Amino acid sequence: MMKMLVIGIALLMIFGVGSVIASTTCIECHTKISPGQVNDWKVSKHAENDITCSVCHGEEHQTAEDYKKAVLPDESVCADCHQEQFDSFSAGKHNFGWTVLNAIPATHFAPDELIEGGRGCGGCHNMGIKTEEQKQDQLAKGYRYQNNSCDECHTRHAFSVTEARDPHACQQCHMGYDHPQWEMWSSSKHGERYFAKLAGNLPEGAAAPTCQHCHLQDGTHENRTAWGFLGVRLPLPEDPQAAADRVTILKALGVLNPETGEPTAILDAVKAVDMARLDEASWQKERDKMLKVCSECHSAAYAKEQLDMGDSILTKADRLMAEAIETVAGLYKDGIIKKPESYPFNYPFILALMHTNGTNWDENLDSLSYIDQVLLQMYFKHRMRAYQGFFHVNPDYAYWYGWNMMTQDLGEIKHLAKSMRADHAAGN
Repeated sequence: MMKMLVIGIALLMIFGVGSVIASTTCIECHTKISPGQVNDWKVSKHAENDITCSVCHGEEHQTAEDYKKAVLPDESVCADCHQEQFDSFSAGKHNFGWTVLNAIPATHFAPDELIEGGRGCGGCHNMGIKTEEQKQDQLAKGYRYQNNSCDECHTRHAFSVTEARDPHACQQCHMGYDHPQWEMWSSSKHGERYFAKLAGNLPEGAAAPTCQHCHLQDGTHENRTAWGFLGVRLPLPEDPQAAADRVTILKALGVLNPETGEPTAILDAVKAVDMARLDEASWQKERDKMLKVCSECHSAAYAKEQLDMGDSILTKADRLMAEAIETVAGLYKDGIIKKPESYPFNYPFILALMHTNGTNWDENLDSLSYIDQVLLQMYFKHRMRAYQGFFHVNPDYAYWYGWNMMTQDLGEIKHLAKSMRADHAAGN
């Protein structure tokens, strides 16, 4: 009896009488309305430590009619107790997911449901601390549940650390069209060993690297890679052809002005979100971190050889990519493809092609030909597979789904360009 009294007094001191009563009311009501939320909370560390509903959601919401008064906590609320993790997350690339998505021109031509509604790109790119203006914009559109990043990996209301350490936590976002890292890892030898160990077919001490082991070591939330998502970096390579190819790709991304070669405002956006390594030291820092991880299982010399080969594959893939871009750029230059008014330059603009796919977002949409879509596919689908498949030690993705498909894309682009030129010459 005395023990229960002490616990009760402690609860009152921590949360106040009103909070304890309010939390009881919350549980009673939500057990009927949303029992899954209540059950998750009951098995969480929050419940164990008496972190009740009002701590995160406030106390203004009291009835079914005033549900919008319930605060939907953002990352700053989580930071009240988890400051170290918040600071780490703030410095990593996941924090820039929302900013990057909104920096891509074509994002704003996609249906709101896919972006703010979180059922398309916004479902993953919701990650990232939003400004107050961005939050209010989402609220005004009726999307009030896309407010936090922490629950992308530690899903509510269990907010489990062990869930976030499970590679399946990465699967929802890191799979599919342009970044099938889940498929690459899970069907690689690394992934096979993880699942074999999970099934009891490997000894407990056997190495079985997961996404988190390689990219989020020791619980850090500050994830970053040497090549980044776009697979471009500065300074330019010493090899003249490799340097020219990367310049061509940077022009198609809108980072460099295709006419002058000078940087554009998009480079400022890339810098702002730390999307690419823009000097040798920052690239080498990330490469050294990965070499250290690989060397936990492999010799340092072997690890370096493998990663160097990955760099080499990316250079060769960029040769194919640059040739394809130059082929399409020639059609723009010769007036065979009419530049959409929204394009800053008379040049293929890969970032503006994302999310369009036939949506009537531009009065000159008809000028965006099928060849542009093949170019988009070559860059965001097959080039990604070619180099990321290599770094994830997956032979099929590196070759059949990556390199081989890039060669098919290039062949199709050249064939289409030849036909388009012939039709143009014939006045069709």
